[in-house]
Amino acid sequence: MTQAELKEFLDEKAEFYENPDFLKDDPLQIPHRFSKKQDIEISAFMTATIAWGNRKSIINNASRLMELLDQAPHDFIMNHIEKDLDSLRSFVHRTFNSEDLCFFIQGLRNIYANHGGLESVFSEHQQPQSLQNSITEFKKLFFELPHAKRTEKHVSDPSKGSAAKRINMFLRWMVRDSRAGVDFGLWKTIKPSQLSCPLDVHSGNVARKLKLIKRKQNDAKALLELDKKLKKLNPLDPVKYDFALFGLGVFEKF
Repeated sequence: MTQAELKEFLDEKAEFYENPDFLKDDPLQIPHRFSKKQDIEISAFMTATIAWGNRKSIINNASRLMELLDQAPHDFIMNHIEKDLDSLRSFVHRTFNSEDLCFFIQGLRNIYANHGGLESVFSEHQQPQSLQNSITEFKKLFFELPHAKRTEKHVSDPSKGSAAKRINMFLRWMVRDSRAGVDFGLWKTIKPSQLSCPLDVHSGNVARKLKLIKRKQNDAKALLELDKKLKKLNPLDPVKYDFALFGLGVFEKF
């Protein structure tokens, strides 16, 4: 199909899937339970961190995680004492375990206490056309405290070749506007045009069938290829097409 036909097709699919009904089976429903900015972004970050595997399991475990944080994640992170972490010792989601969780609590407290919060860190290191450098710098900062080496695998690094699907998804949630009732538009210091599409097996397969990417691996190089194509279709909001690619792959088996 021509580029005009492809744009029309993807615009229709994006509009179809980007609506509040999307939330009922998606982990993004978790941060929608909160109203305080810091609670929304922390719950979103934690949910995105464990967002791999079965979506029902992700939602169940993210819900349990919020319960363990007393349904007030920012307050828990900033005001907990050592013994409060005992209640977290039973948590596990696939390879993300309680040791990882306890460090994430410490890492996030450091981000909010000493670096102005999540938005401030990602905003400070943004580039005009991309947030991939922001992700790399965030990881460095997040792990500046003593930690188990194994925990580093739960935060991806584009400079190491990763497509960083979960963090790019988190950034989409925070930055894209909230008019459709799905994403939050919570961060005003970053533009939607700087976002990258969360690239996984589903969106990658659909993108290849639509000739949006040629590269076979779902890595940083494939993401750059996809970003360039999506920005030609919509320079101001390229990641709106995440809904189209995801929906075509997961629901329509395109």
